[in-house]
Amino acid sequence: MANRERFLAKAKHIKTGEWVTGYYCKMAETTYCTIGEVPPIPVHHYILHETMTDWGLPNRFLQYEVDPDTICQCTGLKDKNGKLIFENDIMQGHIDDLSPEDISQFKVVWNGSGWVEVQAGCTDREYISEFETEIYEVVGNVFGNP
Repeated sequence: MANRERFLAKAKHIKTGEWVTGYYCKMAETTYCTIGEVPPIPVHHYILHETMTDWGLPNRFLQYEVDPDTICQCTGLKDKNGKLIFENDIMQGHIDDLSPEDISQFKVVWNGSGWVEVQAGCTDREYISEFETEIYEVVGNVFGNP
């Protein structure tokens, strides 16, 4: 996979609940020496989004604190409409144009070595192929469509 989109992530903004897309960053509030007991250190999760400021001025990153339970990595693949596919997205499509009533759905997950499809009620997991992304489209995600 040659594109850099696979480094993108999306997550829900902690204050607004809106989805933000950009680069994931995790940061602890502070660091302690290991002498003695170390108190719990709050950790924050961010999505950084590059934005233009004005012509000729340096671009900058906007920083959005996000809910870590909603962080989804980009697969680097796009659906049939050209929309980026992320982890936990729900894909839907017709496998056979001759049977338009046969709609197939699956969830996108990482299995440790590649992106796979998980269909409800099925234990089989198949790797997602470029062919499938040409016939399927993103119709939601597990956070909005459990």
